[in-house]
Amino acid sequence: MASVRAGGAGAWLTGARLRTLPAVAGPVLAGGGLAWKEGGFAAGPFLAALAGALLIQIGTNFSNDYSDFARGADTADRLGTPRVTQAGLLEPGAVRMGAAVSFTLAALFGVYLVTVGGWPIVWIGAAGILAGICYTGGPWPFGYHGLGDLFVFVFFGPVAVAGTAYVQLSRWAPEAVLAGVGAGALATAILVVNNLRDRETDAAAGKRTLAVRIGPTATRAQYSVLLATAAAVPPVGAAAGLWPPGALLASAALLLAAPPLRTVWSHGDPRDLNPALAATARATGAYGLLFALGCLL
Repeated sequence: MASVRAGGAGAWLTGARLRTLPAVAGPVLAGGGLAWKEGGFAAGPFLAALAGALLIQIGTNFSNDYSDFARGADTADRLGTPRVTQAGLLEPGAVRMGAAVSFTLAALFGVYLVTVGGWPIVWIGAAGILAGICYTGGPWPFGYHGLGDLFVFVFFGPVAVAGTAYVQLSRWAPEAVLAGVGAGALATAILVVNNLRDRETDAAAGKRTLAVRIGPTATRAQYSVLLATAAAVPPVGAAAGLWPPGALLASAALLLAAPPLRTVWSHGDPRDLNPALAATARATGAYGLLFALGCLL
């Protein structure tokens, strides 16, 4: 972080947390693959859904950066990558503006998607933006009350995959919801690693994440169950005839999660979980990409 100039482009890129974006791109890619399988792939709605999802995630990152700092959850004792507000790289007001601009741009893509998909897209987009703000902000931030895992699973899983398929197919596809279970499980696993790493500092700040509530051993077990769920979804869907055998490629992405799984169970220093978090994010993006490729076969 020493090489990042306060207020410069590097500070904005750091605040955007680009390494979190595979968790968003993966589910959208999976939804695009399903639309292709059904013969309804549409480049415009797909790209708009991808852009809108990425912008909502970036807005959420800026919003969380500001809100965690304002609530005292981000301090110099932070174990992960320093946040730009806490590190003094961006002024709090600038970080809030970054969140607002990101959400506004996402809404503009949403306007186009509403012309394609109608009112359901209004509710999905509005809920996504509101959830991004209220994750650590607002009068009752649900990320501070152990509900972050549920939020990530729902919005990064069934909602993202099924919503992407919907704006292309103009119908809700049950097979997209099942695919979303796998994508959502992996996206939630990213959060689990993050919260396991920050369990002690979060508890000290009054941030009662699920990891704080259930303890380290149960959190490690949760991570393992989430990986197993993601690995099981493609075989289940293929066996049920919901998508072609090529979708089994998605399970291969779990090979990327093998090293972080060992780290989650064996680490000594919480900082050892930083590479595991990044590797889990890569596995999430690869899962969606391989699933989409499998649907094209």
